[in-house]
Amino acid sequence: MATQQELITAQIVLRAVLPVIKVMLQDDPATRKRFGGVNATVQFVAQDAAGPIGAHLRFSDGTVEVVQELLEKPDLQFSFSSVAKMNAMFAGKPVLPRIKGLTKIGLLVKVFGILLGLKILMPTAKPKDPHKARLKVKMTLYMVSTALSVLNKAGDPEMTQWTRKQPERIYQWSVDGEDIACYLRVKAGMTKAGRGFYERRKPFVHMKFANVDAALAVLTNSVDLVQAMAQGMVENEGSPEYGAQIGDFMFKIAGMLS
Repeated sequence: MATQQELITAQIVLRAVLPVIKVMLQDDPATRKRFGGVNATVQFVAQDAAGPIGAHLRFSDGTVEVVQELLEKPDLQFSFSSVAKMNAMFAGKPVLPRIKGLTKIGLLVKVFGILLGLKILMPTAKPKDPHKARLKVKMTLYMVSTALSVLNKAGDPEMTQWTRKQPERIYQWSVDGEDIACYLRVKAGMTKAGRGFYERRKPFVHMKFANVDAALAVLTNSVDLVQAMAQGMVENEGSPEYGAQIGDFMFKIAGMLS
């Protein structure tokens, strides 16, 4: 049976990693073109003593929806003998799932392209191409903000203790000059992630990156956060104490997915 840590990591994979595929389809012309006209379901499922765990992607003419439930007959299915193995594959490790739907070669090739594209989320990925660098920053921030909420909802002890005593607070991330912004709303143990700028309340902590290159340097650990702030690469508006704490949770998530 999967451990609590493995189950929490799986929830992050299914609810935070898979959804950023939407960004790839929206912002990457090559990926959008590749999935134009594709109407199919692709499922990821891991076996566990407590029951199978997974979700499926529903592609529809260049768009995708992530559905947190299992289908009986998806067009393509990636099956794993354990939760740990599913987590390992999304962490970029050499895991071979059992694939059902091999006759749908065209769809399989396209999905493999998507899975390879997700490797841009890895901390070691440092794209030099400006378009890919921007894509990585946007995908990473969207994934992390959602993953923080998943971490809380899935019952991570440190995260739930951290959120429990907080009044309503907004943790905001943005990149100057870009349409890249996301936030985490915390209120009395409840959390919710969102895209864009939260308009109803001033952020309690706002991590503002000077540009894509600055965000990329921080997110890949090429530059220490304190050093980045000293160099004007990132500005942390609001509580420095809680800014550091949310940063620690961000690094925790990166460790769980690598």
